[in-house]
Amino acid sequence: MDLRNIAIIAHVDHGKTTLVDELLKQSGTYREGQATTERAMDSNDIERERGITILAKATSVEWKGTRINIVDTPGHADFGGEVERILSMVDGVVLLVDAAEGPMPQTKFVTSKALALGLRPIVVLNKVDKPDAEPDRALDECFDLFAALDATEEQLDFPHLYASGRSGWADETLDGPRKDLSALFDLVVRHVAPPKQQEQADQAFSMLATTLGADPFIGRLLTGRVETGTLRTGTTLKALSRKGDEIERFRVTKILAFRGLSQQPIEEAVAGDIVSIAGMTKATVADTLCDPSITDAIPAQPIDPPTITVTFGINDSPLAGRDGKKVQSRVIRERLLKEAETNVAIRVTDTPGGEAFEVAGRGELQMGVLIENMRREGFELSISRPQVLFRDEGGQRLEPIEEVTIDVDDEFTGAVIEKVTGARKGDLVEMKPAGVGKTRIIAHVPSRGLIGYHGEFLTDTRGTGVLNRVFYAWQPYKGPIPGRRAGVLISMEDGEAVAYALWNLEERGRLFIGPQEKVYQGMIIGEHSRDNDLEVNPLKGKKLTNVRASGTDEAVRLTPPITLSLEAAIAYIDDDELVEVTPNAIRLRKRFLDPHERKRQARAAS
Repeated sequence: MDLRNIAIIAHVDHGKTTLVDELLKQSGTYREGQATTERAMDSNDIERERGITILAKATSVEWKGTRINIVDTPGHADFGGEVERILSMVDGVVLLVDAAEGPMPQTKFVTSKALALGLRPIVVLNKVDKPDAEPDRALDECFDLFAALDATEEQLDFPHLYASGRSGWADETLDGPRKDLSALFDLVVRHVAPPKQQEQADQAFSMLATTLGADPFIGRLLTGRVETGTLRTGTTLKALSRKGDEIERFRVTKILAFRGLSQQPIEEAVAGDIVSIAGMTKATVADTLCDPSITDAIPAQPIDPPTITVTFGINDSPLAGRDGKKVQSRVIRERLLKEAETNVAIRVTDTPGGEAFEVAGRGELQMGVLIENMRREGFELSISRPQVLFRDEGGQRLEPIEEVTIDVDDEFTGAVIEKVTGARKGDLVEMKPAGVGKTRIIAHVPSRGLIGYHGEFLTDTRGTGVLNRVFYAWQPYKGPIPGRRAGVLISMEDGEAVAYALWNLEERGRLFIGPQEKVYQGMIIGEHSRDNDLEVNPLKGKKLTNVRASGTDEAVRLTPPITLSLEAAIAYIDDDELVEVTPNAIRLRKRFLDPHERKRQARAAS
């Protein structure tokens, strides 16, 4: 059967997963009467809740005798490690662009990787039936983007389609019949070349592992594209590391191919096909699985280095161990190392004491998703404020700079520019109209300046602004950036918060807790209205007397407390504070010091 391998690239919420749903339906993947789910490729709970693709996943459809393997790529740069691996498996890319918004920063990030690999793009202008769609402008912006990313003449001569993924149609012209997606299927078959690997089917078998998975029945699974030769079940293979060292020899127990949304066992895999192999115990991502006669490993695509680091530690608060079952540092370490094995964009290192672990990654969202997964698995953790990683080159200190694209109502433009280019040390690159009453601002801002800014940005724009960011470059250190301005309210007692005490504390600042919530010494229960920290007593009840008089029995009416999400809590804390994460709670607290450290700080202060 003819083969085509493609990846679909799109910015968050541009309709990529919805389009894949329609491709599956119209290719006859579902039998008649079969129950179907919306956003079928977003199989992970967090992906469904947040509406974003986190893990790269593959599927396949058949169209007029051609099998098309489709890889769904994440739309957010924080999960770029998935993208960099997965693009080595395909021969073409479909770039999906919202006809109203045009190409966005995350699109730029993934497209640059695809163009660098020499892949020829197909541009699909999606959501052209929206009232604010401007497909011609979006198409011009795509061309400008490709030119800015040093695309070749062949890549710049790209075909394009107009589509509506939700309505399930794609046409070559804007006033086409709008019936189905056959124009997209036909274009993929015509424009994307068959895998070059098919010409090497008579050579010894080799495959580069790009994703790692596990099955409860057949164990470890490595997925990749067969580079040379054919593979049959029962064959003995060896695994080579990136440097060419032999890791292990194993017998292939199962070969699984993507057929629709499921993986089905096949007896033989041929060059160019995307398959999963079972039977190994040690081999992992970026290793070469090959015939024992082969001595050289297949070069693996380099992965961009991490830009931020977060310290994961055991939960040592007075309320530790009440919610979660996995609380020991050994168990946390095993889970983080397992994550680093499957996610090549993450690095885990032990701290000197052995009780905490430094996890380096791409961004706050990536860290937030990892922590959310761990808390759902029953872990209790204490998380530090994200720190930016620096580089030293030629005696000069470099820091990561991000390109920030902001769409905001005209009335909030001044406040946003002042925040981004002032204390946060950003450089304004471009400012232009983005529709009626809206402005698009593009700026280069240090990653340090963006930690904790998103919540402030939403407040400044009254929830109407959209902020997108993507790594831009390493540039010389821009000097100190001030942190959070407000102090915090810290509990000085252990027990349950009392409504009357909280009512009296409301004049001191905004509260993070409600009545009857458990508190302890050192726990942060609110934000102070001034810039200093203040210790308060949330347990202080009203003194009871026999006197009854008008005006003394005031009704206690509490303002609802601020509920911080996981990402908001991590971004909010200062360097001497931690986020306590359990399966049922997210609390902020001051970092507890051991007695020796307390004495040392007291001596230094005196």
